[in-house]
Amino acid sequence: MKEKDANQSFETVKRIFTEYLEEKGNRKTPERYTILKEIYATEGHFDIETLYIRMKNNKYRVSRATLYNTIELLLNCSLVTKHQFGNNCAQFERSHKFKEHDHFICVDSGTVMEFADPRLTEIQKFVEKTFNVKVTHHSLTFYGHCKDDEKSDVSNN
Repeated sequence: MKEKDANQSFETVKRIFTEYLEEKGNRKTPERYTILKEIYATEGHFDIETLYIRMKNNKYRVSRATLYNTIELLLNCSLVTKHQFGNNCAQFERSHKFKEHDHFICVDSGTVMEFADPRLTEIQKFVEKTFNVKVTHHSLTFYGHCKDDEKSDVSNN
């Protein structure tokens, strides 16, 4: 992503976050915006401990409690998505304007691979029509053994 596009994207998520904080009566602290910026500069999945260490290494003064509380706020306003890939450690990823995708988890190495398949849209339409519902989001995760340890993103679009 070009720097100009990245800056515009961050300004958009910052605005969404600000509106959410104001609507809910939460404080708009510099630490919360720093956490948001760090998350949106992160590619792929992360856990809170890794984010905490990275922020400390970058000389940001932020507590684990602030991280956990801010992640909850970001989850509530749909700027971050939470995954539980069968272990005790929750993984997160940014979610605003990012292509919907699903996951394959290698149970041997813990590698997370992302994929997109347009057939899932047809399945979603089937579910909506069959049950007369509106699907707002979904989660599909496959688990198995890797044939090699290469990480890769696979897209069938």
